[in-house]
Amino acid sequence: MSSKKITKQDMTELFADMAQNAPWDSSKPLLWGYFFADQAKAKLEAAAPLLQAKGYRVVGLFDSAAQADGTPAQSWLHVEKVEQHDADSLHARNQELYRFAEEQQIETYDGMDVGPAV
Repeated sequence: MSSKKITKQDMTELFADMAQNAPWDSSKPLLWGYFFADQAKAKLEAAAPLLQAKGYRVVGLFDSAAQADGTPAQSWLHVEKVEQHDADSLHARNQELYRFAEEQQIETYDGMDVGPAV
């Protein structure tokens, strides 16, 4: 897992790529998925209702096994929300979620994905 934070430049590139390649209109509301990761599943379980109170839908809490290379087992919390973003607003959302992870002592906010809102 990378400790590199997502930058505003990353968001600018994401929206440029979506404008050229995505099969959806990125100027409309889309389904944004957000991910948090920690070795302590209990921290993510405690964070889920806090995120629900902020309007996110909890998709699930997932676990990975420890890897042969010594990488420890991880748990991931996946939440989602239909939102309309541009590079600036998504950058602001990421900064908010980095702060949330820090406040909840969650190891990392691990980024987002996007798809069409159905």
